[in-house]
Amino acid sequence: MSKKTSEAMFSAKWFKAYALILAGAFIVAAGFVFFINPHRIVPGGVYGIGIVVNYLTKDLFSWAPDGFPIGLTGLILNIPLTLLGIKLLGPRFGVKTVVGFILTSVFIDGLHFFLGYDLMVDDALLSSIFGGVLIGFGLGLIFRSKATSGGSDIIAMILAKYTRLPVGQLIMYVDSAIVLLALVAFGDWKIPLYSWIVIFITGKVIDITLDGIGHDKALIIISNQYELIRTKIITDIRRTGTLFKATGMYENKEREVVFVTVNRLEAHILREYIYEIDPRAFIVIVDATEILGEGFRPLNPAE
Repeated sequence: MSKKTSEAMFSAKWFKAYALILAGAFIVAAGFVFFINPHRIVPGGVYGIGIVVNYLTKDLFSWAPDGFPIGLTGLILNIPLTLLGIKLLGPRFGVKTVVGFILTSVFIDGLHFFLGYDLMVDDALLSSIFGGVLIGFGLGLIFRSKATSGGSDIIAMILAKYTRLPVGQLIMYVDSAIVLLALVAFGDWKIPLYSWIVIFITGKVIDITLDGIGHDKALIIISNQYELIRTKIITDIRRTGTLFKATGMYENKEREVVFVTVNRLEAHILREYIYEIDPRAFIVIVDATEILGEGFRPLNPAE
């Protein structure tokens, strides 16, 4: 029998998931309201379309002299997209996704209602950087709750079903098309340039929020002094690793290979030690985005 993965209602995991959605939605909204919207930067997605609509409808409605609300535009677009996604892709868009985009829309329009649409930071580049950081961090929190942000994600998943192209690549295409829509609407080449900066920073911050900053290293070591290296790792560094046999392609000789994961300081200590005992050793050091298990982060994210 498969293990149940959904959170029981009102359990600790349930509260944690919805707390992440609540915090993430507010942070995303703050990024848009404080930094992105006032400069008419359009970083893709339904809220990017909302910024364009807001600009084009300024002074058009008596009840919305600043333009049609950005959050309401995002909500109006997200609802049919979600329904279409459920019809074409199945019920993979859960309640948490719906809660996430509703809260984001409410927070965006709520902050605009209380703070207006005026510039808060004059420098557009600075706004692009900090806006991208906030939006990326907020989206990362939402993704950690196992929800999606709707909008571009759903469009990309639908296109992926019929084109067989990778979803990540299609998200870039969809967001870039929305950025170019902003170029047509605003007639300013600086807008898409700032927008692509926001998209790039947002993606990087989402990765960092989900996976953490990779200070850990994975080392693959080939050396005749593998016993001394093994002793150093176990006794001094107090780590463990894996020792296995491999065959060199050129000489077709069997060699011992050490595989170990350590932090950045330990990697430096081990590298210096290996150089002292075997200058002819071969070492590969790579950044380990995520290491799970004893001595590192727990394998169970709930722990």
